[in-house]
Amino acid sequence: MSLATALVFKVERCQPELVVPTKPTPQEWKQLSDVDDQESFRFQVPMIQFYRNNPSMEGRDPVKVIKEAVARTLVFYYPFAGRIREVFGRKLFVECTAEGILFTEANADVTLEQLENSLQPPYPYIDELLYNVPNSDGILDSPLLLIQVTRLNCGGFICAVRFNHVMTDGLGMAQFMMAIAEMAGGALAPSILPVWQRDLLSARDPPRVTCQHPEYDQVDHDNVIEGTMIPFNNMTQRSFFFGPTELSIIRETLPTHFHNCSSSEILTIFIWRLRTIALQLSQDEEVRLLCLVNLRTKFNFFPLGYYGNAFALPAALTTVDKLAQNHIGYGIELVEKAKAKVTEEYMKSMVDLMVMKGRPHFSVVRSLLVADLTEAGFEEVDYGWGKAIYGGPASGGVGLVPGLISFCVPFKNRNGEKGIVVPLCLPAPAMERFVAELDALVNIRTP
Repeated sequence: MSLATALVFKVERCQPELVVPTKPTPQEWKQLSDVDDQESFRFQVPMIQFYRNNPSMEGRDPVKVIKEAVARTLVFYYPFAGRIREVFGRKLFVECTAEGILFTEANADVTLEQLENSLQPPYPYIDELLYNVPNSDGILDSPLLLIQVTRLNCGGFICAVRFNHVMTDGLGMAQFMMAIAEMAGGALAPSILPVWQRDLLSARDPPRVTCQHPEYDQVDHDNVIEGTMIPFNNMTQRSFFFGPTELSIIRETLPTHFHNCSSSEILTIFIWRLRTIALQLSQDEEVRLLCLVNLRTKFNFFPLGYYGNAFALPAALTTVDKLAQNHIGYGIELVEKAKAKVTEEYMKSMVDLMVMKGRPHFSVVRSLLVADLTEAGFEEVDYGWGKAIYGGPASGGVGLVPGLISFCVPFKNRNGEKGIVVPLCLPAPAMERFVAELDALVNIRTP
């Protein structure tokens, strides 16, 4: 397999196997929430973690350690060992069958040092490090997790995971992986026990939509003016590192009252604006940024350990012209107003809309969603060999619509600078324009 650096290496995989809980678990049907089973989340998410060799773990095999820890963790997270079933009205349930998750053991004749230039997404070799076992990637009736642990020549290893998004979100997945790490370290139970309680996000009886939800507007594709839809052929992926220098350059252009905004929030709006300019849409077209609001921290009734999808996506709406001509402070104000709409009533109305409108996909025409994973903790997961060099999404083009979803991921570059890496997926000509705009603004460093 060839990389941009012309690096070629082989990956030898063992036969994938099903890992089941180490003890008997309840055989039951568990209903997913009305947020979990919306069309928007019916896709698989690939994650990846890179680990260095640790001399203190000499003689211990990361494949064996992680596989055994997964089996023990599944005793507590036993729904992950089941299968998703769909019933009347597209309602999803987990049938807790204890069939297990898919696990692949592998070896690669390469070292982390050789991979040094490609330790941030997108990974040109992800298909080797996270083998898509045939017939394993369905949303229904398929394993809910696919894990591949690949040993490297240097004694380091790579842990790659693919999860079914209807089952959990990024924070829920990070919680599960932290539990695996604790069990690998000898714990008898995870320090944070998993909580199901998906009824917290189930529709009222009768359901009633009481708020406006432009994030779920279904723009009629047939009536969209020619050229305003993003062409999905000729898509290209790149990632961009924003270190202390780049982030301070962007912050310096902001009025002082925006200086308390988080780096990831400022970066999200900065990228939304630049991406919109690069796509060369008509000036009067409406564009939207779907603002991810974590319901766990927003409302205090979510118990610690809840691992279902728990976020809302209020939309910041404006026109191409206004977004491009105004400063990013304009975008920040739009986002803050959108997020402020997420009250308890708004959340209940959103859940009810799912049931009343057939569990729609969020609006995709001229939309962007950037998930902030800077606090998720994927890089903090320690199976015994230390924290990950990189932990987070394996690509920026996830989801049912290419280029719609991106991420802010914590990253330390080769110089030891801590910052945020953002993977983006855009049509090739738009990507060229995006890079040119970026270079002109902050002289950004790209791999």
